[in-house]
Amino acid sequence: MKKILLNIFIGLSVVLTSCNEELLNPIPPITFSEAVVFDTPQRVEQVLNGLYATLINGQFYGGRYQVYNDIRAEEFSNRTTNGVTGLATWQHTTVSTTNEVQNLWSVAYLAINRANIFIEGVNTARTGVLEPAVAQNYIAQARFIRGLTYFALLQLYARPYISDNGASPGLPLRLVPELSDANNDLARSTVAQVYAQILEDLNFAEQNLAATNASPYLNTTRAHKNSAIALKTRVYLAMGQYDNVILEANKIVSAIAPFTATSGVSHSLQPTVAAVFSTPYTTTESIFSAPFTELALPGTQNALGSYYNPGPRGIGDYSLNLQTGIFANPVFNAANDARAAWRFVVTNDAGVSITYLNKFPRGPQHLDFAPIIRYAEVLLNLSEALVRSGGDQGRALALLNAVRTRSNSQGAYAAFSTSAAFIEAILLERRLEFVGEGLRSFDLLRTLQPIPGKENVQAVPVSSSNYIWPIPADELLFNDLMEPNP
Repeated sequence: MKKILLNIFIGLSVVLTSCNEELLNPIPPITFSEAVVFDTPQRVEQVLNGLYATLINGQFYGGRYQVYNDIRAEEFSNRTTNGVTGLATWQHTTVSTTNEVQNLWSVAYLAINRANIFIEGVNTARTGVLEPAVAQNYIAQARFIRGLTYFALLQLYARPYISDNGASPGLPLRLVPELSDANNDLARSTVAQVYAQILEDLNFAEQNLAATNASPYLNTTRAHKNSAIALKTRVYLAMGQYDNVILEANKIVSAIAPFTATSGVSHSLQPTVAAVFSTPYTTTESIFSAPFTELALPGTQNALGSYYNPGPRGIGDYSLNLQTGIFANPVFNAANDARAAWRFVVTNDAGVSITYLNKFPRGPQHLDFAPIIRYAEVLLNLSEALVRSGGDQGRALALLNAVRTRSNSQGAYAAFSTSAAFIEAILLERRLEFVGEGLRSFDLLRTLQPIPGKENVQAVPVSSSNYIWPIPADELLFNDLMEPNP
């Protein structure tokens, strides 16, 4: 942390990815001092832009976070054996000095500290600089980002909440600005304590964010009330608190089909899944996404398309696993399912056909938005929670079928003989619908399943030390109170 903290404030006004005006109203190429950075509304907004830019840095939600959470599992085969692009994560051989382990932690805590600095700065600037409602909204956006970031870190660096009700070691819970290395030493809070802070941040965000933003673009790329609600359904699902998943989801999901949000942004499934992954990426299904343009790219070897597209569109580090991945499962019917278009077959120089994921095709610049939360996920979160809690099974079935039949009109489920079979169908649909979007490892860990093996990589039992990532070496070196993962 020391290396990060020494430069935190200087970096506040520097956007990590260049942006055009439509994207994030970019920060001018100057650096404000601490004394003046919050002294005008324009400068405060520029710092907020930088905070979003940190969140969607290519090392984090601009691509790599989603990739790591997918390649840990069985959906992809490694093609390049490139140690820079997640090979150790794919093989489950990460150690505390592995690049991805250290880099993601660093960028995530950079985002957290920038959020803390921003919150304090806005609180200081309230009088005479910002209208009270604007200040509350800005703080709510920062707390949404902080909550999302802590949640992301928990999924990789800590044991699942459901394994022991959150009693395991979690993360250093940093909630105040750090402008030097004076407060490096901070012990880990428990998983439960970190989740409690995440929910406190998201509840505040829901109460104080705008119901809608100024345009479909900003409704997709900036937080609003429904963004916080949608994220809470994911958080409560991870905690196994299914009644709370239902409570939150009901705020933005109508009682019957067609399912829509009746307040705030009018979220709904799109008629075709292709529309979600096509320009302008701002449909009402995309609740929160990381935006990119020619002037605002995720960076070399970071974008989703870089990993999953073959050359010349990408590097093609990972192809689809057609032995044990979801496209080899009977739940996928290539003849009837529109998601068959996500497969892209190429023949290499040796005459071997290789199938890649065609979900993010806009290379080699990689202009696809990186999805973070979609309405389809909220529907499936609610469906699963209803089944697991013994709730309205008819509604749960309708929610599952809404997602499934959107792409496979012949694939509707009529009924299930057991709750276990129902849950299995939901989890399989999640694998198919969200392939390449970073939810596979999340689903495995929150349900305490082993991470499946693939090719020459053995399965990882729940009890194994590499079921989660190790704590980064730099954190252990500079934080004397930090304890490693066992």
